[in-house]
Amino acid sequence: MDRTLVIDIGGTHVKLKLQDQDEIKKLGSGPDLTPEIMIQGIRDIIHDWNPTRITMGYPGPVVKGKIHLEPANLGRGWVDFDFAKTFALPIQIVNDAAMQAMGSYQGGRMLFLGLGTGLGTTFIINGMVAPLELGHLPYRKKLSFEQWVGAAGLDRLGKARWQKSVHDVANRLRDAFIADYVVLGGGNSKKLDEMPLGCRLGDNKNAFLGGERLWEGGFTL
Repeated sequence: MDRTLVIDIGGTHVKLKLQDQDEIKKLGSGPDLTPEIMIQGIRDIIHDWNPTRITMGYPGPVVKGKIHLEPANLGRGWVDFDFAKTFALPIQIVNDAAMQAMGSYQGGRMLFLGLGTGLGTTFIINGMVAPLELGHLPYRKKLSFEQWVGAAGLDRLGKARWQKSVHDVANRLRDAFIADYVVLGGGNSKKLDEMPLGCRLGDNKNAFLGGERLWEGGFTL
């Protein structure tokens, strides 16, 4: 029986969950985290889990299962690193927002917006998964979408003005993609007092479900 290890890499923690187990384990992340350090840390804390395959959610662009760019908030050496060889297991690597989006998907045309350090974005239409980089597009006053609704925007604007920006951005992007619904995930989504029209609250734990779903079929990357 296959048992998927899901690795969700964030700027503060790397979170780990084994399929069919409730326990979530964590190790520290940050600007000094390299693939080698992460893998050694994972081996130290999951020595008794015995997974048969891995899904890894990476905080950056992933093209055809390969890491495309070095991460903004971690150490260097991620591009061209051979994770399958080092883990000695089959592995699928996806953008972290796409992984959470797959775990949040309930059919139709769904836009996922991850409100975290930046703005993670993914669009899924009838099982076709399209990771996006909308956060870097210009929005207002020569600042990008993620500079308004990411963590920097929350710090700069304060909660009330930040929430107004989130509502405006969610509405604009929902209309642009003709989405049936929008899922607002990421850690800061829980700070919203009210959901924008056509939106529902996500859950960071959906990233683990998405990592499992990736191996089960039903999605095309």
